[in-house]
Amino acid sequence: MLKLRNLERRFESGKGFEYVLRQINLEIADGEFLTIMGPSGAGKTTLLNILGMFDGDFEGEYHFLDRPVHQCKPQERAKLGRENIGFVFQQYHLLDDLTVQENLAIPLSYRKYKASETAALVADTLDRFQIVGKKNLFPNQLSGGQQQLVGVARAIIARPKLILADEPTGNLHSDQGREIMRLFQRLNAEGTTIIQVTHSEENAGYGHRIVRLRDGWIQSDEVCAPAA
Repeated sequence: MLKLRNLERRFESGKGFEYVLRQINLEIADGEFLTIMGPSGAGKTTLLNILGMFDGDFEGEYHFLDRPVHQCKPQERAKLGRENIGFVFQQYHLLDDLTVQENLAIPLSYRKYKASETAALVADTLDRFQIVGKKNLFPNQLSGGQQQLVGVARAIIARPKLILADEPTGNLHSDQGREIMRLFQRLNAEGTTIIQVTHSEENAGYGHRIVRLRDGWIQSDEVCAPAA
């Protein structure tokens, strides 16, 4: 599904440049469930933002669905991401002036669904996440955990080819967190590729593979047996 070749990311600093990612070489096959781990400052979220097409200011090569992302213009890259990737943000990124159901409909607008199809998918997702009673509320009327559930629901509603999740259960209580991870596991079994960033070894256990970063470098890349 995607391939990185000698990918690097640097930011300007008082001393010139500071590298956050160094010589990242990584291949992720269609249908994998990959976890990225590492201490704070290791480059995990930066890598996820590049994979999600939010950050195009990198060096090296990034191929996604046989498209050379490193050669794409910003508008082309953004369109490729919107049409194929669902993103679960650590800080929710819900639109404050839209209701829950309106937030859920946003990814569908990029994929040219008919109004009736959009309404049906939103209704089904509200029911699936047991948030029907919240559909007309705005994000500031929800708890942090409720906002995170809406964020996860928004990421999967359009059935993207790839889901990227940055600490997807960080604001949920343990039962909600396990349910979200089991949902990811089911989606993965149905063919969705998933890449998550997490500090949780328990959450990492739901995937097939763990890539560990340290100081911007890949420290290890190991296969693991998914949790039952």
